[in-house]
Amino acid sequence: MNILALNCGSATIKFQIIETDGVRGAADSVRRLAGGVIEHIGGRARVAFEAEGRARDISTEPLADYRAGIDRILAWITSEGAAIEGIRGLADIHAVGHRVVHGGERFREHARIDPAVLEGIEDCIELAPLHNPVNLEGIRAAAALLGDATPQVAVFDTVFHMTMPEASYLYGLPYGLYEKHGIRRYGFHGTSHQYLAERYGRMRGCAPEQVNIITLHLGGGCSACAIRHGRSHITSMGFTPLAGLLMATRSGDIDPSLIGYVAAKEGLAPADMESLLNKQSGLLGISGLSGDMRDLLNAAEGGNRRAELAVDMFCRRVRQYIGAYLAEMDGAEALLFSGGIGENSPEVRRRICEGLSWFGVALDAARNAAMTGGAGGEITTDDSRLRVYVAPTNEELLIARETAAVLDAGKH
Repeated sequence: MNILALNCGSATIKFQIIETDGVRGAADSVRRLAGGVIEHIGGRARVAFEAEGRARDISTEPLADYRAGIDRILAWITSEGAAIEGIRGLADIHAVGHRVVHGGERFREHARIDPAVLEGIEDCIELAPLHNPVNLEGIRAAAALLGDATPQVAVFDTVFHMTMPEASYLYGLPYGLYEKHGIRRYGFHGTSHQYLAERYGRMRGCAPEQVNIITLHLGGGCSACAIRHGRSHITSMGFTPLAGLLMATRSGDIDPSLIGYVAAKEGLAPADMESLLNKQSGLLGISGLSGDMRDLLNAAEGGNRRAELAVDMFCRRVRQYIGAYLAEMDGAEALLFSGGIGENSPEVRRRICEGLSWFGVALDAARNAAMTGGAGGEITTDDSRLRVYVAPTNEELLIARETAAVLDAGKH
């Protein structure tokens, strides 16, 4: 089965074509045929596509919306120039899997998309107003371009975290607010954290219930997850993806009283305050320079005090969550760094791990320095009590696996 895995984000579409037999978690059950990304949808978009074994196809062209972007992807996938093995036309795309950020409590499992599922995703828009509308655009565009005969599956970020115990997901608010409005910690980056847990289990040759690790997805958005017995036990993002770690432009955890205080002082409406917390805070807000960790590390090296402060705050917040989760789990076997920062910044990993020697982390400087550009492996010494790994994530592969599993389950 050839599955198109689509990950629609803010002005971006990431995709992969995955050939799979539908066996969840099996390393030899999937094969990546092609993939790529479109950035800056709505203007002059940067398009970068690559079929396995061929040179990357890069261009810049106007793409007005997500439908135009997905149309461009489908045209390339079926073109002679791409020459993707086993795909000669749209009929060779057997299913589409979509990342959907928020499923609320309604979706505790991934689901084949039908009118009722679409309605459910729409009902969750108020929980993820920046994300679910974009995910819906991708779903509707794919349906219009491929037709109703091609099955589509919603793979929810929140599903992996549905295993959290009540004590982990509830807030210290009146319980009735949870019962009436579903106000609770949902957690996000579930496809990434699940993929990392499965990858660690395969790497160590252990059953899912033996996986006790802390996963760190560090990129533009950042989250930590304590995975106990192979299941999400607690995670840093909350009711929305704003909570937890310091991020590129998101504040992460703050004193909730600050929201009303800042709004009153600055004369901000609720929507303006939401924008400040999501788009003007984090690394960008602290540094006043950039939300890109690469820019900040370069500036800090050149003596920029606020860039250095932003990097320091970022690393401290990650370290604090690691310490809290190690206490919550009564220890763990390993830490896994992933995401754009986690996979590619030896300096950030070094700064985070420097404060973890009491927990038994002994970083190997040479191993750490070598882990960039998609490389994965251990970065601690052979005698480190708590092992640390760099583990490139692959959310699209996980989306494809779960899509195949949903469709396979529907046959029985």
